[in-house]
Amino acid sequence: METALLYGKTDLTINVPGNSFLVEPQNLAGLADDAEAITQALRNPIASPPLKEMVKASDTVAIVISDITRPTPNDKLVPLLIKELDHVPLKNFVIINGTGTHRDQTREEFVQMLGEWVVDNVRIINNSCHDKDTLVNVGKSRFGCDVYLNKDYVEADFKIVTGFIEPHFFAGFSGGPKGMMPGIAGIETIMTFHNARMIGDARSTWGNMVDNPVQEMTREINRMCKADFMLNVTLNREKEITNVFAGELFEAHEKGCEFVKEHAMIRCDGRFDVVITSNSGYPLDQNLYQAVKGMSAAQKIVKQGGTIIVASECIDGLPNHGNYSGILQMAKTPEDLLEMINDPSFKMFDQWQVQKQAVIQVWADVFVYSTLSDTQVQRAMLKPTHDIEATLEELKQTYGEKMSVAVLPLGPLTIPYVEE
Repeated sequence: METALLYGKTDLTINVPGNSFLVEPQNLAGLADDAEAITQALRNPIASPPLKEMVKASDTVAIVISDITRPTPNDKLVPLLIKELDHVPLKNFVIINGTGTHRDQTREEFVQMLGEWVVDNVRIINNSCHDKDTLVNVGKSRFGCDVYLNKDYVEADFKIVTGFIEPHFFAGFSGGPKGMMPGIAGIETIMTFHNARMIGDARSTWGNMVDNPVQEMTREINRMCKADFMLNVTLNREKEITNVFAGELFEAHEKGCEFVKEHAMIRCDGRFDVVITSNSGYPLDQNLYQAVKGMSAAQKIVKQGGTIIVASECIDGLPNHGNYSGILQMAKTPEDLLEMINDPSFKMFDQWQVQKQAVIQVWADVFVYSTLSDTQVQRAMLKPTHDIEATLEELKQTYGEKMSVAVLPLGPLTIPYVEE
């Protein structure tokens, strides 16, 4: 059976056993006129007055966007927001790139993300999580840290957060309040948000918004300096907009999560020997750090002692920010990594992604199909594959000719689950 995995900016076509189980969300069509749908959402928002009525001409306006690792169509969202607020001078706007702990974007990347007109006419900044001069302390979290947020955001008269709602491997769903926290937070706040206790909590998982400590912390911090308006979208396989959710931050986000959950949660009758997954293609599969999300989605339905094969292009390598690759070199096995990270005295930038990866590797073997060198993959305690079909044939020696296989062509855009 032939199937296509999202991979880079194209598809990766592979042949899998005919009895393989395809796990993918309902294929929703893109909106016929997404610009009109966005405009109408701004004028008829959820639990909120129309956007234009909320903003005075003299207001300074901060628009928070997601960084280049997310497929949020800000080249459509941001110009339409500015058009709807055409009574506000362009000099009053600031666009804040919610990098969190990721690298800054270049001008060329901002043009790709926002369009040349926006880049030429509106002030744009990258959030600097390590630079306290660009941050403001807005309170103390009950989770045990001071809360630092981007100064331009805090001081703006009117605050807007944009985003893309999809399943998330420890926050339940992305979008909404998560666009601001950790996107425009300081490193101390982000480190608490991603500490071993938060990430290791069983409730911090795909699609769960009930008593999820990660989601609770992001909502708590948002309430300290809440966005006045939210504009989020949902996307299909082709990255086309399928729905728009705008208005009051929490209610609009909840409606969006319900929509995604209805179409993206796929029940499986049991676990599989082998699960093949993508990492949703570009831009999420730019590096191995992000590929942990595809691995995590597959872990939901792979048998303990089974095998995960993830196809993630990784054109940016491991990546080139933080301590991800360095932490992977600090222990010899995934079990040792978990023991090290779970020690309360251990605190290191990027430990959360290594923790999630190690949990997966303790559960199952992981092969990576990518542009990375074999050495890079092996140093991450993963197994390289250059031919997924050949690897499947080899795995029959372990699991037998009746080996059960599941395929997640869209990777973490899907929430597979087994009722156990």
